[in-house]
Formats: sequence, structure tokens, C-alpha cells
Amino acid sequence: MREPIYLYFTSDLHSHFENWPKIMDYLHRRIEQHQKKGEAYFLLDNGDHLDRVHPITEAFLGKKNVELLNVANYDVATIGNNEGITLPEENVYTLYDHAQFEVVCANIRPTNQAKPSWLKPYTILTTEAGTRIGVIGLTAPFNLFYEGINWYADSPYEILNERLPEVKSQSDIVILLSHLGVNEDEQISKKYHDIDVIIGGHTHHLFKNGEQIDNTLLGAVGKFGRYVGQNYLLWDQEQNAIVKKESHAIDVNPFDCHLETEKLIQDLQLQAYKQLNDPVAKMNKTYKIDWFCESELMKELVSTLKTWTKADCAMLNAGILLEGIAEGVVTRGDIHRICPHPINPCKVRITGELMLEMIRMVRSQRFVEFPLKGFGFRGEVIGHMVFSGVDIISNTDHEESPYITNVLINGNPIEKKKVYELATADTFTFGKLLPEVAASKDKEYYIPEFMRDLLLETVKKIH
Repeated sequence: MREPIYLYFTSDLHSHFENWPKIMDYLHRRIEQHQKKGEAYFLLDNGDHLDRVHPITEAFLGKKNVELLNVANYDVATIGNNEGITLPEENVYTLYDHAQFEVVCANIRPTNQAKPSWLKPYTILTTEAGTRIGVIGLTAPFNLFYEGINWYADSPYEILNERLPEVKSQSDIVILLSHLGVNEDEQISKKYHDIDVIIGGHTHHLFKNGEQIDNTLLGAVGKFGRYVGQNYLLWDQEQNAIVKKESHAIDVNPFDCHLETEKLIQDLQLQAYKQLNDPVAKMNKTYKIDWFCESELMKELVSTLKTWTKADCAMLNAGILLEGIAEGVVTRGDIHRICPHPINPCKVRITGELMLEMIRMVRSQRFVEFPLKGFGFRGEVIGHMVFSGVDIISNTDHEESPYITNVLINGNPIEKKKVYELATADTFTFGKLLPEVAASKDKEYYIPEFMRDLLLETVKKIH
């Protein structure tokens, strides 16, 4: 006897709820067909379902994301970095208290208390025909951030070495929910042949028709819910083996909006606006912003960052503020709308010589106008870099191509060999945006505070 098994999956929705009703329309259509035929199907989420850029997620700190998965009758979910490191410690611990699905993530754990009851390394799903599907979850080990909320992420490879034989002994089919990124998924596929399917995410890659590496089928659906994944497995009970497996990323754009889901999101939106409507300050004047020059509000924000982190100097890109602040009452919702990014303050130690190179880079037109995507940034362009504790003296005779003649740190000429503490956004400690900052071996992240928390302090200070 051969049994068809369907696995539907989402990944990296990032609270793009505008696509969720279309995903639900597609899934309801497919589920109805499977139920008529008596076919096995399961719904899986691969993490980063939440993103505090959205008012619903911000207002309820992810609990309504869990509610949406409950309503959709998901079977299993794993934890992405947005679930794991963008919430305060107590909110991470209780996030899935009311989940009606299994939460599997084998490589994270709290360090100062017992694991929450909902957190499991893996689960075993069983079809009506008795086929056992082991599902193990793994997430990216961002320990510089996890340590800030008293959690720890173990090496995915050490965990697989420990847990995979255990899962395999209880399963006919092994599925990995991987919020590790495509490069790690490819390495795991080559090393661990007992994994039949990897559902991938984190790096927002898209495999429209899956990828096969050795024994492992890789599926991925990009980001923001533009696609939903469908894995098809044909299990032969006599051979005790999968005889066919396919993965497809389904574009949800052609589908209608599931009306009940759409109504639920509208209701949650109204609840969120009400929740975020608390006044935090009353401004005596309007503060405008400009992404391409230094505004008063940005100068005050960077000053707050410098003072708050006790750094020698600080810098932030003007693009981090999406709007100015109008005269009158300011609410939590206003602060969130103006600075929605899940970006943490950070302090790095960097030599004066490297700081000079970095200052030259950030003043280039190419850097200022760069349309940054990812690394926590949810704006349009990086924008002009604004400093506190740093005075940049430029040659004024060459307006078309001014060059730096001197840099002062707190009024003193910069010393090339001296190590300075520079406060900035954690965005610049990743990737290749600012190699001088990213390469620093001495970084301190401030968790769980976001830049909008410092904006709130700034608003209270200047109102």
C-alpha cells in the first residue's frame, strides 16, 4: 500500500498579515480536498511568523500571532530569531503558553529557569494509516542576543548528533524545520542522510520546485507570505520507504482572501490600535525629519543613545526615523509607527584609525542612498549618518567633493591607535555594511530594548 502525505508550510511571514487571508484561502481549499479523499496532511510553520514591525505584534508581543496559528489549526511550529530574540525574557517564556500546536526547537533553552512546558526538541506526527513523521526544529544560534534575555542556543550540529538517532528510531519519515539559513541547510543535507525533508527559512530563500541534495529534499518559500509551501511524500508501506517526494512554493496572489481570516485580522488591528493609544508625551512643537541631512530630532536621539550606553560617541542613520513628530499628544502607537524596526542599541570598541575609515564610508552618497533591506531595518534608505560626540571637519573649498581634514572626539583630535567605544544600531554589526564595525570583536548588545525605546526617552526629554 502506498500512502500520499502532504505537508504544508509557511516561513518568515514577519507579520505580513495582508497575505495571511490568501494563505488561508489556499489551505482551506486543499484541506477540503484531502478530507474528501481521506488523505493525510499537516500544517507547519518554520519561524519568524511574528515581527514587531506590525502594530498587532507590537501591541500583544506575539500572542496574537500564536492565536492566528491556533485558528488555522497548525500542527507544528519552530522558533525563528524574531520569536527568540526580539521579545523581553518573560514574553519569550510565555509566548506559546496557549498554543494548540506543538512547538519544537531542539537547540534553545533558558539558562536561569526550567524549560517552558511548551518547548520540545521534536514531536512525532502519525497518520491514520500509522506512518510516523518525526519533526525536529532548529534555530539560528544568535547567542550574543540570547544571552541578553537569559537564553542559550546550542550548536545545531551538536544537537543533530545527539537527537537525530533518537528521532529516527521513532519515525518512518524525518522532517527538519530549519530556521538556520540556506547554507546551513545544504551542509546538513550532505552530512545527515537520515533527514528526508528540510523545510528552510531565515535567509528568505525561495525554491519554487524544491532542491534535492543527496537523500534530502529542501523546500523554501521566501518571505512575507507571498508563497506557501507544499511537500508531497508518497510512502510505500511494504518497502518501508518514501518512493516519491516533491516540494513546491505556491504563489498565493491568485487566491481570494479567506473572509473569516480577513475579519479576524481587522478585529485584531482595531484591538492593537486601542492598546497602543496610550499617551506618552505632549510635544510643544513639531519636529521634522529628513533622511538626507541632520535634523534636530535625530541629533537628540543620537545624544540619548550616547548617554544611555555611556559610550565615547554614537552614530545613527537618519533613515531609522520614518516620520517626524507633530506638535501635540504622542502615543505609543506613534512611537512605533515612526521607528518600527526590531533594532537593538549596540556598543562596539573600535580604533580611531578604523573609525576614520568608517566615517569616510558613511559620508559617501552611495552609502546614504543605499536602499537597505533586512538586518532588522524596515525603512527605505540608510540615510545621512548623524553623530554625537564626533565633530567632522571638512574642506569647504571643494563643494562637489569635500574631504575630511580632521575628526574630533568629544573636542579632542581623534587618535588612530586609541580604542573608542562607539554606540550605534545593531544593524551595522552584521554583514558588510560597515566592515570596521562588524569586525569588532568587542560588541555589547542591549537586549531587549529597541531603538524606539530610546526614541521614547528622547521624546519625554524634549517635549
